[in-house]
Amino acid sequence: MATDNTSRIIYFNDDAIRGITLPARFTFPFCYEPHPLTRLAAAELQKYLDTQNNLDHNFGLEADQVGSPIGKMFGVLIVKDQNGRLGYLSAFSGKLAGSNDHDRFVPPVFDMLVENSFFLQEQEVINNVNARVQQLWQHPEYTNLREDLERVTVEAAQQIAAFKAQLKANKQDRKKQRETHKALLPTDEYATLEAHLIRHSLHDKHQLNLLIQQWNLQINEISIAISQFENEIETLKQERRERSASLQQQLFERYVFLNKQGQTKSLHDIFSSTIYEKPPAGAGECATPKLLQYASLHGYQPLAMAEFWWGASPKSEIRQHGQFYPACTGKCKPILGHMLDGIALDDDPLLINPGEDSKLDVVYEDEHLIVVNKPSGLLSVPGVNINDSVYSRLKRLWVGTEPLIIHRLDMATSGLLVVAKTPEAHKHIQRQFLKRTVSKRYTALLSKSIEGDKGEIDLPLRGDFYNRPLQLVCFEHGKKSVTRWQVVERRPNKTCIHFWPLTGRTHQLRMHAAHHLGLHAPIVGDDLYGTADERLCLHAAYLAFEHPVTHARVCFEVKEDF
Repeated sequence: MATDNTSRIIYFNDDAIRGITLPARFTFPFCYEPHPLTRLAAAELQKYLDTQNNLDHNFGLEADQVGSPIGKMFGVLIVKDQNGRLGYLSAFSGKLAGSNDHDRFVPPVFDMLVENSFFLQEQEVINNVNARVQQLWQHPEYTNLREDLERVTVEAAQQIAAFKAQLKANKQDRKKQRETHKALLPTDEYATLEAHLIRHSLHDKHQLNLLIQQWNLQINEISIAISQFENEIETLKQERRERSASLQQQLFERYVFLNKQGQTKSLHDIFSSTIYEKPPAGAGECATPKLLQYASLHGYQPLAMAEFWWGASPKSEIRQHGQFYPACTGKCKPILGHMLDGIALDDDPLLINPGEDSKLDVVYEDEHLIVVNKPSGLLSVPGVNINDSVYSRLKRLWVGTEPLIIHRLDMATSGLLVVAKTPEAHKHIQRQFLKRTVSKRYTALLSKSIEGDKGEIDLPLRGDFYNRPLQLVCFEHGKKSVTRWQVVERRPNKTCIHFWPLTGRTHQLRMHAAHHLGLHAPIVGDDLYGTADERLCLHAAYLAFEHPVTHARVCFEVKEDF
């Protein structure tokens, strides 16, 4: 490989690429098999990352590195220069070691960190506002006032409560006096007593009101003093919000992306017409937009791209060190839609129906329900782009009868699926799923050996809003997700396992298998959380529930074929 010192392109050695056919069309960024040239470029870049110590970034690959480990997504772009020479560009997502400027890597679309940039200047102003807010919050007088308010509020509540208790006792005493003397005293003497008791009651109420007023006066005096600090703090916070919003809008306008036609669009323009309306945090900082921008600005023809993860996996996501990944959908898809406009792309694999020629086997059928063995690659219900599914096939078979879907399996998962023929059967079986009285067992082949023979995984899951359909482990907002597991066979570098999902979250078994807090062993063939293969080795092998009419317990089992 040879580096052109006047740019960031690294040229291929002719011998290294001899015999490799150039791609006919550019990579479809959101689902792809890396081209041999991108694999070659990625291998070269990974070798560089492995041997360079001057990056000063803790990827989490060595125990003695300083700082919190932060893995990174890197990208390579195969390009042809104006003279027809082949090479590649490299980029990283976000910042590397707190900086945007590193040799070998293309610069960001907009570098907010250059010296004296408007971003850094305004950021300094915002930081000063933050510091002033912090100073006010920690001011000794403000601290003492808050403590005084808390103490006085407690003392007031205690004293008022004690006084009210005394008044209650006084009231009981007056009641007792009335009951004792009403029958014993003459009418005029009892009237005198009653007047005395009423005066006593009014005096008690007056004293309570005085006590409450005294405490309220003291509390109000402290509250007024506190409000002077809080008003100033709120004014500063409002200034901070306005400055931050203005700075963000300026950044959105400075990130301007170029396409083949020479058209430019800012982040604001690109995202204003999406469901997000505003660019999400980090939009425009991913590797592929950086690479395409640099190529457009320097007149390079982009031929293929690939991205790979380098370093420790994030806590919530699943990222395997050195593995290729598609571009993210939430942040990159709108941007790349503009940047790749006019460039011929590979076909979208997600539009291809992998289950088109597969057979849907019937395991059991009566006039109330049907149990089928869904093949891997066939949808349970029609998708946005693919209609072929268990539902559509049954609908064609059952003239005049609507298939009533009760539960689903992922397209890539094979196995048992029960479908109702009548609303009554649907309601009865669905209720069993909701009450979790349906027994389900899955068989999976894991991509590595695991420790232990059985256990239970409890990792809450939620959808990745900016990268659907991927899921995240989230202990703050995730839904409870529990899976029991047991090893059934150990093979060389692989483990065959049974899963019992105790909850039914999207991608639950795939996440619990792959995540480092789960089994840390992706299912073989998992193209989302592991490595793609001929198929996802996950099979719904066993299903048992109460028949909706006979009420007998019915059990079905189909062995996996992997």
